[in-house]
Amino acid sequence: MFRTVLVANRGEIAVRVLRTVRELGLRSVAVYSDADRGSRHVRAADAAVNLGPASAALSYLNAERVIAAALETGAEAIHPGYGFLAENAAFAQACAAAGLAFVGPPVHAIEAMGDKIRAKQTMVAAGVPVVPGRSEAGMTDADLVLAAEEVGYPVLVKPSAGGGGKGMRLVHSPRDLPEALVSARREALSSFGDDTLFVERFVVRPRHIELQVLADAHGQLVHLGERECSLQRRHQKVIEEAPSPMLSPAQRETMGEAAVAAARAVGYTGVGTVECIVSGDAPDACFFLEMNTRLQVEHPVTELVTGLDLVEWQLRVAAGEPLPFSQQDVRLTGHAVEARIYAEDPARGFLPTGGQLLVVDEAGGPGVRVDSGIEAGMVVGSSYDPMLAKVIGYGPDRETALARLDRALSDTAILGVGTNSAFLRRLIAQRDVVAGNLHTGLIEDHLDELVATDVTDEVVVVAALACARAEAARPDVAGAWAQRSGWRIGAPAWETWRLQVADRAAVVTLRGDQVCVDGGDPVTASVQLVGANLVATYGETTRLYALAQDGATLWLGCGGASWKVTSTLSADLRGGAANQVHEGRLLSPMPGVVVAVLVSIGDAVTAGQSLVVVEAMKMEHAVTAPHDGVVTGLAARAGLTVAMDELLVEVSAATT
Repeated sequence: MFRTVLVANRGEIAVRVLRTVRELGLRSVAVYSDADRGSRHVRAADAAVNLGPASAALSYLNAERVIAAALETGAEAIHPGYGFLAENAAFAQACAAAGLAFVGPPVHAIEAMGDKIRAKQTMVAAGVPVVPGRSEAGMTDADLVLAAEEVGYPVLVKPSAGGGGKGMRLVHSPRDLPEALVSARREALSSFGDDTLFVERFVVRPRHIELQVLADAHGQLVHLGERECSLQRRHQKVIEEAPSPMLSPAQRETMGEAAVAAARAVGYTGVGTVECIVSGDAPDACFFLEMNTRLQVEHPVTELVTGLDLVEWQLRVAAGEPLPFSQQDVRLTGHAVEARIYAEDPARGFLPTGGQLLVVDEAGGPGVRVDSGIEAGMVVGSSYDPMLAKVIGYGPDRETALARLDRALSDTAILGVGTNSAFLRRLIAQRDVVAGNLHTGLIEDHLDELVATDVTDEVVVVAALACARAEAARPDVAGAWAQRSGWRIGAPAWETWRLQVADRAAVVTLRGDQVCVDGGDPVTASVQLVGANLVATYGETTRLYALAQDGATLWLGCGGASWKVTSTLSADLRGGAANQVHEGRLLSPMPGVVVAVLVSIGDAVTAGQSLVVVEAMKMEHAVTAPHDGVVTGLAARAGLTVAMDELLVEVSAATT
């Protein structure tokens, strides 16, 4: 076994790999960018090396600097985690040239499976079924248009390099294909440095099943069962579970044997995942999709049902150890479900959010695992992937695992940036999800109910009480809190607050322990600060709310949900119209960088036309015209860094 291992990654996966490295009694080395100085993964290692600026291209993707860091610290092996350099064949080759062990498969396997076009050709040669499509290397846009016509719409346009749904476009008609190709190439080039595309048929209502394989360098190759990964948004997974509620033992064995054959076809060693598309109506119709030659984000669910530490076996195989078990020794016990917590706003198309984490309170308890790299004080920017943590529920059966996951998400409080935690709770409670009737379009089919914000009167009242308390605590505000209600001594008979709680605007009046929302009937309510939290009583209900303050902004959290609160203390309720945003003023939907400006001042535009493209965390979003009109203002320019809700372009409505 190695004595020192360098982990060439950041965030939750770096923390997770470092945990196993330390449990094995090995010395650990972390690497970090300027943006991650002092981060949790840095402090978890025995030593740490700075790679350079925040930009991934200049730090975590700088292969020469990573290898130099390993040599400087006496590391004998490099574990790449996932993302960044994990599936980079040139990096694996450079490690070997430097005398370092790359904790992953051999170079030829990465090359064979890292290029999706070559991977499909390899699988066809091995007799593994693949999704119909056209995947020749070097296809031009004209070639892709012809290929789409041959395959038949709808089609998926996919980048040959990379993964995670980046650069992938679902196209329903020939009219939409040219713009999709331009956008897909740009995002693929930005994410993977390669804009090669191919086209394949879109399988309607498919299920996404993946098989975990593990192989040593001595000819032993096993599969560790499957994971169900059908719950996705923007072609990216958000919920994964093991085993799949769909497969029978016979189907599991058939798919497992196919996965082993696929891995054996490329001389695979280490941990890998064979991904398949399966028809929900005909689970025996299974098509090879791709092979990920690395550890997967969702590996914890496999670890929980098999009892194996996959990172440990990556290290042991890389060190030359043989597997001490065979396929017949692999047993799946219980059920595990994982939820990915992202810094994103589901109500705004799952666009990334950002900011400083003010409160991080993660769940625990029986049957709950949390893999996380975050902590209070950390800044979530636009340089890296927006995933913050993974919460996993485990139990003897699927019902128990889902219940424990729901409890854990409810107990999780992350304040300071918007997250998808409340969306995840609604998703795992959705009727078809509970029944196991899953497919990759389920979230889209039920999108409105899943992303609906839930700012109740209770939340608004607690927000008003929290704002009143913060106002009274200001050094320049005379008076003190009354013991029971918390109002300022000498305050007017009715204290009026205008609030914006997430996407709900409200007017709240306070007097003693009586509260009115938007002119409604009074309700008895009060709050009490206990530690860093609020114990709030609303009518007959008492709940614990997480609380944080960032300047004039308050954050509240309860039941896994969080709300950003801005407020004004005012007796004058006029001027509401002045606070409305004119529909022609188009604001940035997320913090990021403007990568394309497609119009100029004076241009005539039509409703739905793309005007500006903003990129954050390697994801593009096109800002479109809300109506026919003329561009009368243009603040955006290519390369400009913008904040969420910063003005980009103004469009005056067309006159008739």
